[in-house]
Amino acid sequence: MQIPVEGFMYPNEVELQWSVLIVLYPFITGLVAGAFILASLERVFRVEAVKPTYRLALLTALAFLLVAPLPLQLHLGHPERSLEMYLTPHRSSAMAMFGFVYLWYLMAVLLLEIWLDYRRDIVLKSQSTSGVVRLIYRLLTFGSSNISERSLRIDDRVGYFITLIGIPSAFLLHGYVGFIFGSIKANPWWSTPLMPIVFIFSAMVSGIAAVMLLYMLSTRLRGKPLDIRCVDKIAQYLMYTFIIDFSLEMLDLIQRIYEADESFRSLDFMVHTRLWKSQVIVQILLGTVTPIALLGLTQILKLSEIARKRIYALAGSLTVVGIFAMRWNVVIGGQLFSKSFLGYTTYKMSFATREGLLTAIVLMLLPFAILWVLVKLLPPWPDARAISASGTAPAHGTS
Repeated sequence: MQIPVEGFMYPNEVELQWSVLIVLYPFITGLVAGAFILASLERVFRVEAVKPTYRLALLTALAFLLVAPLPLQLHLGHPERSLEMYLTPHRSSAMAMFGFVYLWYLMAVLLLEIWLDYRRDIVLKSQSTSGVVRLIYRLLTFGSSNISERSLRIDDRVGYFITLIGIPSAFLLHGYVGFIFGSIKANPWWSTPLMPIVFIFSAMVSGIAAVMLLYMLSTRLRGKPLDIRCVDKIAQYLMYTFIIDFSLEMLDLIQRIYEADESFRSLDFMVHTRLWKSQVIVQILLGTVTPIALLGLTQILKLSEIARKRIYALAGSLTVVGIFAMRWNVVIGGQLFSKSFLGYTTYKMSFATREGLLTAIVLMLLPFAILWVLVKLLPPWPDARAISASGTAPAHGTS
């Protein structure tokens, strides 16, 4: 397949080395970090309004975190060699050390917090169910069946401490992805100290929007009433975070325009040609300005509950699309121009190949399938929490 090239391109720049799978990687990890930050609002900062989404946010973060390494594995020529970064760590390599960041967040933070929060439910279900399901719950107890009041208080305190550790860990998880791009000095599209910060806030935006949409969809599918107070509060935090994220991106853009170094003319040409639709139209206008305006409208006007629900659904959907477009413009856009600033290439995405569109679609659907299994195994709904034999509902953090 011949790739259209304009101007002068070095031979190794004609075909892009990073495909749509590398776009999915920061997008998925961003959803993980954002979902965890939303969960921490209730656990650490005591924002009671978002309590109905606490467990759902944790399970969403886990489902996407389990899939996060798969795009990288499929991109590697020898994925079995990826284990060598744990066996023979290369401390001076940012990409190699990121494996330890991922493992820390998965094992020491997210899985442990979910287990502590669900331990009481797991023990009760291991005693009340039968067959294979009972065996699964018994395995999940890890031999700990003590659910006395004192034990549950310890679980709550340890879980709170883990959440405190998890907040900077979530920032590190996705900020590290931005650091990898921002530290590539040879690419002026990526090389900016604001890149890790922009990635962190955009991750918070995408994760909050995704959990909000999942909560609205799940309540509708279950035929349960939507806690509009919860959604109002989530949308409010989404708007505030989005404004900060957009301000940082505009600050970076203004600095580039004012500095106007030797790469500026090439980058400006890129924005007005190759990336006009994906960046200006999709990312900025549809995926940023429109959601902020819609969310701001709900804060200014006294709209009906039905109108707010529709606006939140539209704003959340556009937000997720806009953040994905941002990841696309960073990863793909940063490879479309030559290091000589004299030529431009084009990215042609195949369909049914290892790094094609079909693979990307499957990878995006896989976390939702995992989330469905997790929800069946560990129901996150307040009305589905296990109730003790005394008939008292569990307190937060001990259920």
